[in-house]
Amino acid sequence: MLSSLTSEMTDRAARWAYVISLSVLLVGLNLVTLEYSLKHSNSVVEVIFLAAATAVMTVPQVRIDQGRLTLNGLVTGASAILLNPLNATITSLAIVVGTNRKRGVWPLVANPLLFAVGTCVGSIAAAALNHSSDPNIGVRLLAIIVVSLSNVVLACSALAIQERQSPVAILKRNLTPAFGVAFGYFGLASLLLSYVIDGSWLGYVMAAIVAALSLALTDSIAGRRIRRVLESELSDADRHLFHSRAVDGVVHNLRNHIATAHAYLKEIDPRKLDEVDRESLATATGATDDAVTVLRTLAQGATPKVSYAPMPVDLNELATQAAGIARARARAKEIQLAVRESAVDVKVKADPLLIREVMTNLVNNAIDAAPHGGRVEIRTGHRNNGWPYVSVGDNGPGVSDDNRHHLFEPHYTTKEGGTGLGLFMSYGVVREHQGNLTYDGSGRGAVFTVTLPPFSGSP
Repeated sequence: MLSSLTSEMTDRAARWAYVISLSVLLVGLNLVTLEYSLKHSNSVVEVIFLAAATAVMTVPQVRIDQGRLTLNGLVTGASAILLNPLNATITSLAIVVGTNRKRGVWPLVANPLLFAVGTCVGSIAAAALNHSSDPNIGVRLLAIIVVSLSNVVLACSALAIQERQSPVAILKRNLTPAFGVAFGYFGLASLLLSYVIDGSWLGYVMAAIVAALSLALTDSIAGRRIRRVLESELSDADRHLFHSRAVDGVVHNLRNHIATAHAYLKEIDPRKLDEVDRESLATATGATDDAVTVLRTLAQGATPKVSYAPMPVDLNELATQAAGIARARARAKEIQLAVRESAVDVKVKADPLLIREVMTNLVNNAIDAAPHGGRVEIRTGHRNNGWPYVSVGDNGPGVSDDNRHHLFEPHYTTKEGGTGLGLFMSYGVVREHQGNLTYDGSGRGAVFTVTLPPFSGSP
């Protein structure tokens, strides 16, 4: 507990040191370029329009492979081209208006500073190369590239501090095709906005139309992704239900037949048998007892019986316990096993024994999937809907698209010597809790996430 508290304090100190560094850098850049900004003033209407657009474009978000993107990037690029460094800074800081307060103080403070520094640097680059009132396309593209690269570098640095990883590792994990397409889209939209906003009212109307079309496109992209996720989860649920019912049916029939055989065996009087037959009877009776036990266990795995704890169950504690159970297994492969506990309460309504078993199973799977000397991370937190979650991620090969749809089926496994029942049983346990067990991953690793209902009173 003391170690966890010390680690949390160290992380908090590192995050706020980063914020202070960004603030000092931002102030320094504007002081150095203050004379230029005063000599090259901008229209008040233009500054207000771009600041308002930045705030509005921060609200909608689209989920991509490894995170979320907002549309303020297309406005900050245009701001760097059209405005002096001071005004570009002011417009970028406006994203604080549209930032989701539920995400905490750190994003609320760090994100505006991060974008402001990137936009200010892009504006300085444009000012250094521009020698006319109308920048040529080369200057505009350079400003957009500088803003994009600055934002990527600063964002990777921030995530590296938050997740205790190197910026290079963060960049590799997030540098996906969807990420590249999104930044390309932002660049083109920024370039278009920089030409449309020409100081006329028609220009502002056209810019508003471009922004509205961007919002519509983002909503369409987000909607398609949500549908894909829901279809995937529904498919997983359907397959699990199908296999659970199949298992229940088989178990029910076999238990009836074995119970009949067991009853007849019990009617045989061993005293009337010779020693060899008595041994055979004892062996047969023991075998039927074992078979009934195995079938009962299999039935419980298909439809687990949940015994909710009367008090809230802390996912932070269960994550720490699961890590402790798997620590020896991780040491054998020199796996770096990390637990990232949520600073906010993650209390759920659950059966602690079953959920800890699920966590342990996911951690063991991650350790088996990770390369020798690799990394496995257990993380707790809250979804946007307020439900607590625990995720287990590794830096292994991930699950191929061909195998993705077999993940939660019984007896499916890619591990040598595996039974293929771990994920199947874990999925059933989580579904019985009215929660979700989902997979998200790529060729750079796999992430399994358990989301559970929050504790809100007596079960």
